Amino acid sequence: MMVCSGTGRFISISTDVKGDAYEGLLEKNAQDTKSGAGQYFTPRALIQAMVDVMAPEPGETIADPACGTGGFLLAAHQYLVDNYPNMTKPQKKALKSETFKGWELVQSTARLCAMNMLLHSIGDQEYEPIVVSDSLAADPGDRFDLILANPPFGKKSGTTIVGEGGKVSKERDTVERDDFWATTSNKQLNFVQHIKTLLKVNGRAAVVVPDNVLFEGGAGETIRRKLLHECDVHTLLRLPTGLFYAQGVKANVLFFDKKPASETPWTRKLWIYDLRTNMHFTLKTNPLKREDLEDFVKCYVPEAPHLRGPTWSEENPTGRWRAYDYEEIISRDKASLDIFWLKDDTLEDSDNLPDPGVLAAEIVEDLQAALEQFREIAGDLGEAVLEDMA
Repeated sequence: MMVCSGTGRFISISTDVKGDAYEGLLEKNAQDTKSGAGQYFTPRALIQAMVDVMAPEPGETIADPACGTGGFLLAAHQYLVDNYPNMTKPQKKALKSETFKGWELVQSTARLCAMNMLLHSIGDQEYEPIVVSDSLAADPGDRFDLILANPPFGKKSGTTIVGEGGKVSKERDTVERDDFWATTSNKQLNFVQHIKTLLKVNGRAAVVVPDNVLFEGGAGETIRRKLLHECDVHTLLRLPTGLFYAQGVKANVLFFDKKPASETPWTRKLWIYDLRTNMHFTLKTNPLKREDLEDFVKCYVPEAPHLRGPTWSEENPTGRWRAYDYEEIISRDKASLDIFWLKDDTLEDSDNLPDPGVLAAEIVEDLQAALEQFREIAGDLGEAVLEDMA
């Protein structure tokens, strides 16, 4: 590495160092809750664990339909570089100009992502991996081997977007598409359906979803039953709170593989890892680290999932890893995937309460989440009044 004295020419720094520096700036910006940048930022420890269990291989195509600043795409790129140092020249070329594709709705964020990709040697003048658009608007026709995504959480109603030159557009409230199982205004459920469409047959997906995707009725139940039938929904990671800059988020990672048409359901067994019960993380004082997810990665057995074995049993009721058969899941009310079995110690024994600071942070998160929901309701009511007056 060479840095010129006085000028400090950025162009002379190695690509790896520039990319890492840029990632650091993005993470720092995400911590500024006033800027709103955190809504686009997924904890890097979680991204790394998701990529590790998905284990991309050279030649596979990888996409993120809500790519934000590009964290998933870049982690997958780094995984391939680290694990396949002897890639052929054609494979290296494909890695640069054929492997990755991302969609981002917000133009300023898409710019950050495009620069992030460029600094990591992805893309060129003939190949732009980032598309600025509402990825839910239509089926792009592209199909991929891997989908890694953390679609935006938020209100159901439309979002007004101001693009270049002050051009104003509005994200659609309800998505109606022939390739979708159900019509709904729930953005996260629509992303699950969209990701199913984007996958090649036998393609693999890992997607962060809020709890409501697991238990919501109506369209939610329809989508879950269809997903369990047409895909192999094999793994669910229940995430702890305190991971995201959006306050009070309760989320999970859903892993599924798209399968060919079949009269019988493809899902045979859903393995669940509970990293939420009795786990306490905060963004600053106790952030999630990659080692906190190591037990999940080992239980997943990326190299041979058929060799999985539970850590939970009647003899070991504190085990965080267990499986549920398809028949058990489909017979649950609304085919709910919101399944947990561990005893919450904080509800049973006051001696096991977490530190007061952790409790206070969780209370603040819950209150802020509730306040945000009230704001959304008030906003929706205001929009409804304006529409009636129009």
